Amino acid sequence: MPNPRVLGYLGRALSHELSAVAQYLTHAGLTRLWGMDEVADHFRQEAQEEQEHAERLTTRMLQLGAMPNAPQLTPVRAGASLIDLLLADRELELRAVMFYREAANYCALINDLDNQTFFGALHDEELGHLRELDAWLERLRRSQAGL
Repeated sequence: MPNPRVLGYLGRALSHELSAVAQYLTHAGLTRLWGMDEVADHFRQEAQEEQEHAERLTTRMLQLGAMPNAPQLTPVRAGASLIDLLLADRELELRAVMFYREAANYCALINDLDNQTFFGALHDEELGHLRELDAWLERLRRSQAGL
């Protein structure tokens, strides 16, 4: 029988990933309306990556004998500029990084190495997204400052 707290982490993670899909798709739609087609394509790709995370979480829950459930989606955050969107996405990714680190650490504590590895991989992928967002924001800030 899987640890109930691990199942809770999986359910919360699924909620997070589905919320991320909605946010990235919204940002894709906004940037397409703003005439930023390449940026919109980037956001659509991010939505697809988050969807893949949701699929992995669903599969993991089924493997553990649990019915996948996303108890609560968080509201989409948007903004009036690309920087606003990126800051909202940075916050989303930062929450994911911290959450997956917590989940992996808990699994290590209870000696659940399979789920520790599973959450650790998601942590590393979200950390990569966070670093990409930080670099993008830095480039935008430099270009606005004329550097």
